[in-house]
Amino acid sequence: MQSIVSSKQVDRRYQCKDVLLLSYQSFGVLFGDLTISPLYVFKSTFSGKLRNYQSEDVIFGALSLIFWTLTFLSLFKHVVILLNADDNGEGGIFALYSLLCRHAKFSLLPNHQTSDEELSTYHDPRYSYKNPQSSSVKKFAERHKKAKTALLLLVLFGTCLVICVGFLTPAMSIRSSIEGLKDRSNNLHYGVVLVIACLLLVGLFVLQHRGTYSVAFMFAPIVILWSLSIAAIGLYNILKWNPRVYKALSPFYIYTFFRDTGYDGWISLGGVLLCITGTEAMFADLGQYTAASIRLSFFCIIYPCLVLQYMGQAAFISKNFDAVSTSFYASIPDALFWPVLVMATLAAIVASQSIISATFSIVKQCYAIGCFPRVKVVHKSKWFRGQIYIPEINWVLLILCLAVTTGFRDTNHLGNAYGLACMSVTFVTTLLTGLVINFVWCQSLVLALLFVIFFGSIEIIFLASSFVKIPKGGWIPFVLSGIFMLIVYVWHYGSRKKYLYDLHNKVSMKQILTLGPSLGIVRVPGIGLIFTALVSGVPATFTRFLTNLPTFYRVVVFVCEKTVLVPYVPQKERYLIGRIGPKSFRMYRCIVRNGYKDVQKNEDDFENDLVMSIAEFIQLEAEGCGTLEGSVDGRMAVVRTSEKFGKRLEISELERNGEASSSMPPTILNSSKSHVLQYLQSTYEMESPEFTLRRRVRFKLQQDMTYKDLNVKDELSELVEAKQSGVAYVLGHSHIKTKLNAPWLKRFLIHVAYSFLRKNCRAPAVVLNIPQTCLIEVGMNYYL
Repeated sequence: MQSIVSSKQVDRRYQCKDVLLLSYQSFGVLFGDLTISPLYVFKSTFSGKLRNYQSEDVIFGALSLIFWTLTFLSLFKHVVILLNADDNGEGGIFALYSLLCRHAKFSLLPNHQTSDEELSTYHDPRYSYKNPQSSSVKKFAERHKKAKTALLLLVLFGTCLVICVGFLTPAMSIRSSIEGLKDRSNNLHYGVVLVIACLLLVGLFVLQHRGTYSVAFMFAPIVILWSLSIAAIGLYNILKWNPRVYKALSPFYIYTFFRDTGYDGWISLGGVLLCITGTEAMFADLGQYTAASIRLSFFCIIYPCLVLQYMGQAAFISKNFDAVSTSFYASIPDALFWPVLVMATLAAIVASQSIISATFSIVKQCYAIGCFPRVKVVHKSKWFRGQIYIPEINWVLLILCLAVTTGFRDTNHLGNAYGLACMSVTFVTTLLTGLVINFVWCQSLVLALLFVIFFGSIEIIFLASSFVKIPKGGWIPFVLSGIFMLIVYVWHYGSRKKYLYDLHNKVSMKQILTLGPSLGIVRVPGIGLIFTALVSGVPATFTRFLTNLPTFYRVVVFVCEKTVLVPYVPQKERYLIGRIGPKSFRMYRCIVRNGYKDVQKNEDDFENDLVMSIAEFIQLEAEGCGTLEGSVDGRMAVVRTSEKFGKRLEISELERNGEASSSMPPTILNSSKSHVLQYLQSTYEMESPEFTLRRRVRFKLQQDMTYKDLNVKDELSELVEAKQSGVAYVLGHSHIKTKLNAPWLKRFLIHVAYSFLRKNCRAPAVVLNIPQTCLIEVGMNYYL
């Protein structure tokens, strides 16, 4: 009994250490933007006519508004409530949408299969997936496609706003931190400050391709030191200038604030809301940490430090109102000015890096569900799967950052745009969370409405105040998010029409079966991978290829890569393998299931995993495994390494970095390629740089394995020989056209908008990491 108690104590000790470690690391990723807000909150709040109200009660009222806004929207809503609405540990707008789609029939993604619901990450034991008392709202939304479309549009609008925050945060944070130079040196020209800010922004974005994991260990100490510094400065100002400032924490001062200022006070709320900028990052980046670690950091360090700093600034302003536009740097003791300026700049860079990474992540998620043009996603860390880099988005953010930084001479206009974008994202999150409370947490509709009404009404008040400032910079997030929404809609519309065309023009299995084992063509050694968006049937690309060239590879695999509304799909459950036609056809179907946060693997790992999965399927099929499920094409199975049957194939390292391995095993099955072709291919691969880093392996059958059915051994042997002969990737090269009688709006969307996006985004082969030497493209005309 004593040993059991001691083991529990050890486990609890290890859990505490893990929470403390994650809490420490979270400072460098989650809280940079939130802790940099004191640089500009009071300046933006008193930027308008509120400067005419120089009484202590007005200043205390502004502080009370800041305190309770930070308490209600950051502490209660996000830290206490919203961190519980995670999707397998992941947070953000898409996590909420994913939860809703899995608990109700809200998804508009094509190719959904019943087997997707058997994924281990699909169901969360904390939530009930079978609610016998479905609400009328849920039933209505499930029956009406317009309601599902409205939900998706809300999510995509929130995504576009996050992209806007992605370029406004670096511009606002870095420029506000650098402006301390101008505040201290009156002779310093405005252009010098602007050039320094632009140089820092350029350096920040240029270095994105190197990844942040190499310097991420420095982020947490910077933010912790910065937070403690602003807390100490705040406490110093409280004691020096106005110890009575603690009275401003009473909500009574909010009443006196609006009583004295009226309409001018309401307009100033656009500056008050800047105190919660960065709060969404706590939820969006939840996947890298835990709710317990984030709460520990926020309750113990971030929240008290911010409250002390805001109180200290209010105390300073109450006695030095003329310095309200430079209150942060003006309140710093002279001996500490330069160290604090350096820390502020470093903290601003950390805050900018966090939101840039979050922007990359949400664009990747939007692209994964087919609502964003094809972009190249680069995985920058082999240890942290969430760290990605998207070159196209990086340069767009840089251009927009420089544009708003140089375009606005006054940071107050930049703050208007920034605050409006952040509060709009927060309001979208509130609406989605209300649905999660009712549909996912299975709470009453009344409780969900209370949540939306309470927090939503606060956010609407802030938004209404910010709308007045649309002519003064607030138009930026709406105009740019509108442009992004147009891009998203056009891409989704064109992709949807293209998929429906493929679905209506697929080849029936009856036609395939009438061709015989050889398919009426010459079969050559090798594996042909035909990529298609269909999970059943044979795509028209295949018949188009055979019409022009009646020759194809001995082994044919129809590959469908699709996204399941879960953050990650375990590697063991990723491949769903099936057979098309009789065994003699050697035709298979492979459905590759990815989560919305999964990153594309390189082609070598994909080829090897695919061959092993097909071999496992052949083995399971021969043994008559009960896990195979029926389909229109044949029997399907989720394949993984099975200890019950054992591996029939072995993988050995053949070549890496262009140098042959000295331990290369002898060839088990000879390739049917001629020696001349093999020599030419090896010479080309040695001279071509794209092959120098490829991982080359060789498959072989286990010699000591017994086979009940010799046909299984023959099929596996053909599979191994085909792999050694080479793998070719067959993609459809589509030419999109509209029908002659199509409406003018449809012709514009397809011929102009969608065609422009297709020509200027990444090619499918680049996104799938397919080498050009293995690529075959088949021209197809699509009449939409």
